[in-house]
Amino acid sequence: MELVTITEVTKRYHISTRTLRYYEQLGLLVSSKKEGYAYRTYDADALKRLEQILVLRKFRIPLKDIQRVLQSEGGEAAQIAFQAKLHELSDEIATLTSLKAALEKLAGLLNERTDMNSSAIIAAHEWQVGSLQLRTDNTKEEFIMGTTNCSEYDMNPISMLKDVRIIYLPPSYVASIHFNSEAPESESSDWVRQFVKETELDKIKPDFRHYGFNHPEGAKHGYERWVTIPEHMEVKAPFVKKHFSGGMYAAHMIPMGNFDEWSWLTKWVESSSQYEHDAVEPSCLEEHLNYINQYQLNDEELHACTQLDLLLPIRSRE
Repeated sequence: MELVTITEVTKRYHISTRTLRYYEQLGLLVSSKKEGYAYRTYDADALKRLEQILVLRKFRIPLKDIQRVLQSEGGEAAQIAFQAKLHELSDEIATLTSLKAALEKLAGLLNERTDMNSSAIIAAHEWQVGSLQLRTDNTKEEFIMGTTNCSEYDMNPISMLKDVRIIYLPPSYVASIHFNSEAPESESSDWVRQFVKETELDKIKPDFRHYGFNHPEGAKHGYERWVTIPEHMEVKAPFVKKHFSGGMYAAHMIPMGNFDEWSWLTKWVESSSQYEHDAVEPSCLEEHLNYINQYQLNDEELHACTQLDLLLPIRSRE
């Protein structure tokens, strides 16, 4: 049976090793170890399962629903997931249709009323905007600064319109911890939580931030985590005190697990006419948002509410 390495899988399907490891952590995917080979490999059944997952993600089915679909023997779970997504899309389409109709009418009035400026016409027809009954639970304002071409297994660029924010991360001192293992994200997470509790970091630095990034060494997977600390604070092993220089980043928020959207953000930066990737280390970051209110939760509770900012260092194009 032919086995495909994790590197080959990431290139073939344009996804990250982080995404593959998270799918395995959820039990969606199973890898195998080839005798005498240190890296993860995947057989034909695993690749078929991965393709099913990616197709469902292309239709924006949440990972928790994908778990139920793949674990069920019949089609009932898939039917429920598809109907839920259809209902959500119908609400979005209705909202966008109403917005389009209102904008078309205002644009038409501007063409007809050459004696009035745009502000006067809009003010005179504010009732139209107020009558749209926008569904804020299913839609949100979108800030799009570029377009991208997606590969076969990427999200549909029409349906995957997401916020991309340009932010500045301030310089800071951090307590860093790094693990190389089969599950470095989980191991480093446990140590960070213990560190925050023991040092009472939330009291001495209530604005502390929590970052993480891939950091492999050798054959094993590696992950490094940082928590920002006061400048004069000293840390004990296995933590190491470091200085983070900060800088400008393209930021995109995801719920825990949607690491496949790293490829979307990367392509967004590549296609931007205003920004380009800045070759600094680390080359990308994941910021755990609202961690100060979540670090005391257990793993299941934490995963259920976690939101991450995917962060790519950028600079203005010359």
